[in-house]
Amino acid sequence: MRSFSTKIGRCAILDQSLGEDVHHFSKHQAPGIMSLPQHHREEVLMLSSVNFWMCFAGLIYLVAGFFILRKEISAARGWDKLITLGCIFIAVPLAVFAPEHFGGPMGVPDMVPSWMPAHVFWAYFVGCALFAAATSLTVRKFIRLSSTLLGLMFFLFVCMMHIPNALADPKNRFAWAIALRDLSFAGGAWALAGLHGRASSPQQSKRMILFGRIVIAIAAIFFAVEFFLHPEFAPGFPLAKMTPLWVPFPSVWGYLTGAILLAAGIGLALNKKSRIAATSLGALMTVLTLFLYLPIWILARGGTTPEIMEAINYVFDTLIYAGTALVLASALPRDPDRVEKT
Repeated sequence: MRSFSTKIGRCAILDQSLGEDVHHFSKHQAPGIMSLPQHHREEVLMLSSVNFWMCFAGLIYLVAGFFILRKEISAARGWDKLITLGCIFIAVPLAVFAPEHFGGPMGVPDMVPSWMPAHVFWAYFVGCALFAAATSLTVRKFIRLSSTLLGLMFFLFVCMMHIPNALADPKNRFAWAIALRDLSFAGGAWALAGLHGRASSPQQSKRMILFGRIVIAIAAIFFAVEFFLHPEFAPGFPLAKMTPLWVPFPSVWGYLTGAILLAAGIGLALNKKSRIAATSLGALMTVLTLFLYLPIWILARGGTTPEIMEAINYVFDTLIYAGTALVLASALPRDPDRVEKT
């Protein structure tokens, strides 16, 4: 996360200031939009339009995902029902974030490294890629190919943007959190690709699942330490958003989140009850999405457009992390003590 960034209209997957955005536009906002300067009015109106299409796309893919997987969800038992939702939990956020890339030059092109040409082209290209991956995961077609390319995209984000930003400010803990977050997304996508490639490429499949397990474990342990050191921040990702005042005992939830993350991270790292560990991580993020960030989004509906955008980012960033953990769980053996270790 870059604390100096004040851009609003960017994809949360690309965004490096999700919890730290100071809302450049909201601080200028008066009782009516017409009181804003002309260029601010245009940007706020564009953000409102983008917010609508983000929500509309997410709703379409959510309904389609549950409809297509209705039989699998019904047949699953226990925690397997939640694990079955992993692909949906990834596809819906991808569909939500994609429209941001088509909302005009409001910040997403600025995320492209300066040495790359055609910044606007790459913003549109990534938007199309997000829609393509979301569609593949939703309709259950070409999953191995789409998840491999999705993991590659996230991995390139880490190498080309997040790591350089973290190295530029090594003491910025949020920059490292963002890097590990997207690396986890890459690991989860590759674990899903490995799951669907076991029959044709068993050795490559094992390596992809191993990579996903290790990087998600490292990220979970890092996040756990952050919450033990800073329990007052909103649980989920260790970003610069304080737990809302309406949440009772905020520090308790921070410590509890840290404890679950630590236990899950250690289990994944040691490959002990790793499927349970990954499922627990996914369940935690699902609960936080439903009972913390979704209410934050609902309460933000009466706020400024940038506040709504930030709330949307938090909801679907947390949901995609839940999906990442759940698809990893689906790729891991049920009993690692009896099955050859991945």
